[in-house]
Amino acid sequence: MIERPRFPPLLTGEVVPKHTDPFNKAVSRAIAGVDSGTILYSEAGETLRAALVLAPEMPLEEAIQAVYVAQIGLAESLGALAPPEVPVYFQWPDRIKVNGALCGGVRFAADGSDPKSHPQWLVVGIDVPFSRLTDEPGNNPNQTCLQEEGCVDITPMALLESWSKHTLLWLTYFMDSGFERVHNEWRPRCDTLGKMIDYPKPGTFVGLDEKGRMLLRQDVMTETLSLIEFAEHV
Repeated sequence: MIERPRFPPLLTGEVVPKHTDPFNKAVSRAIAGVDSGTILYSEAGETLRAALVLAPEMPLEEAIQAVYVAQIGLAESLGALAPPEVPVYFQWPDRIKVNGALCGGVRFAADGSDPKSHPQWLVVGIDVPFSRLTDEPGNNPNQTCLQEEGCVDITPMALLESWSKHTLLWLTYFMDSGFERVHNEWRPRCDTLGKMIDYPKPGTFVGLDEKGRMLLRQDVMTETLSLIEFAEHV
């Protein structure tokens, strides 16, 4: 029997049936008006898949920064549960890296795309592989899973429980202090900051502006890229 995770106050869990995508289910439940703070999750053991429904009381360009909060929550959870020598980093806009290789990421969607509008809902999800489903270890050195990185004692439900607690804590910081504290925590965890990148567009990743948009320098020009551009369409 799988032990159900315990969620902190203000958050409630709802397990989805087998073979159901928690993120898509969270979007449909958000459209139907489910309470903010509901986490939809799967109990499948190969990958942690979960999604948090939020009802932001701010414009989308501010609310979308909850994506950074979810990433920080995941990094802190892995930092607390994984062996101390396992480094966790981000790759903008949506990827998680463990020991330098891609290890899942975040997904997000809202009920609109106008930065100035106030969304009725925002869904932020995580997908973290615990074991490989197809490739043999070493076949794709740019991708990994937690078991290959020495995290054999971590269970998906333990990570989900920890992620919910750390994410709620950082959501509180975000609501109380704005994006600056989130920015300061996220930036050192991004291992492509200040470097040439190819994804999502080629250029030098200069940093984040006050609205959490990527600053991408190409030759003498610098453009901004918003997380909103990478939200999944409903």
